[in-house]
Amino acid sequence: MKISIIGTGNLGLAIAKGILSAEKLGVETLCLTKRNPKSLESWGQSYDNVVVTSDNHEAVAAADVVIFAVQPGQLTDMLMDLKSSLKAGQHTIISTITGKKLADFEAILGHDFALIRSMPNTAAAVGQSMTCISGNSKAEGKLNLAKEILGTLGDVMVIEESLMQAATVVCASGIAFWMRLIRATTQGAIQLGFDAPEAQHMAVQTCLGAASLLQNGGAHPESEIDRVTTPKGCTIEGLNEMEHQGLSSALIKGLVTSFNKIEDIKKSS
Repeated sequence: MKISIIGTGNLGLAIAKGILSAEKLGVETLCLTKRNPKSLESWGQSYDNVVVTSDNHEAVAAADVVIFAVQPGQLTDMLMDLKSSLKAGQHTIISTITGKKLADFEAILGHDFALIRSMPNTAAAVGQSMTCISGNSKAEGKLNLAKEILGTLGDVMVIEESLMQAATVVCASGIAFWMRLIRATTQGAIQLGFDAPEAQHMAVQTCLGAASLLQNGGAHPESEIDRVTTPKGCTIEGLNEMEHQGLSSALIKGLVTSFNKIEDIKKSS
């Protein structure tokens, strides 16, 4: 398999790390492109199968799978430029671009390409992304390939494209939302007497433990809450106060507000 990543910024680098860590993919060559590739030179020097270039046409010509990781505003001009180099029978295209639909690719490239839309999150950098993907009709036989490639970054879920915008909010923006919750827990622990490093360590590990209980045990969050709360206890007192202050409502409103903001971005782009 030959893979090229067009636009190797932070996300592109995370994808590259995942690909290179997965020997089972059998990647023959991985081509990384960037307008100024100087920052990527060490990759080409460290891996025999990695090629670094600023020439997107060269990267496309050398690939079976082309992963687009550029900024949304760059996509249209880039596709117009690469249209002559992209071949429907040769290339599977994977997009990681926020707000860009499969139809945006088809409007320029036509309907003969296997196109897959994906949304990894920044936890891809540590192999813990929640990545949602969807494909057009031509990509039906390529979704497993996309799952193998993006599965090197964490977990992958195939969804309908109509839900991709919502998945962006829950999974990509969601990283920031969870970071803020962890930060708030850390601040509370400091107020209760712990030093900052201790407080953050406890907050992070407790968050990881809570997620692991759900992931490994398959329980509903409320059933795990029931295991912690006792009649007239401190946990239920704290939970109820958080709800009185609007914790769940604020989270839901935040998700919906982020979703609506993507609509605004799409209209202005």
